[in-house]
Amino acid sequence: MAVRVSYRRIYEDAAPGDGKRVLVDRLWPRGMSKQDARLDEWLRDAAPSADLRRWYHHDPERFTEFRRRYLAELDDSAHQAAVERLHDLAVHGRVTLLTATKDVDHSEAAVLADWLGHGASEST
Repeated sequence: MAVRVSYRRIYEDAAPGDGKRVLVDRLWPRGMSKQDARLDEWLRDAAPSADLRRWYHHDPERFTEFRRRYLAELDDSAHQAAVERLHDLAVHGRVTLLTATKDVDHSEAAVLADWLGHGASEST
């Protein structure tokens, strides 16, 4: 079965085709109620470390290096349970990764979607 993973901002309305909605940010999004988020799961341990997040500071010029460092982090034990859960969700149905980041194409959600989908991710 093909892995179907997409990503989007959590502030966008939920869509019928979202499948499982998973927040992959370490911090809860400002101004978002838990009810409005319509989450199935919040996997904060899938997010980049605080140090990496601070270093990156959502600077698109650092994205390539951020991606490399983040993918390396996904192999460590602190991320293992969350990564396994994401993989399990993705192989069993549609998954939409959610982030509060304004530039979703340069976010951890984009990196995770690509990684989980082995290049088959899409932004919505």
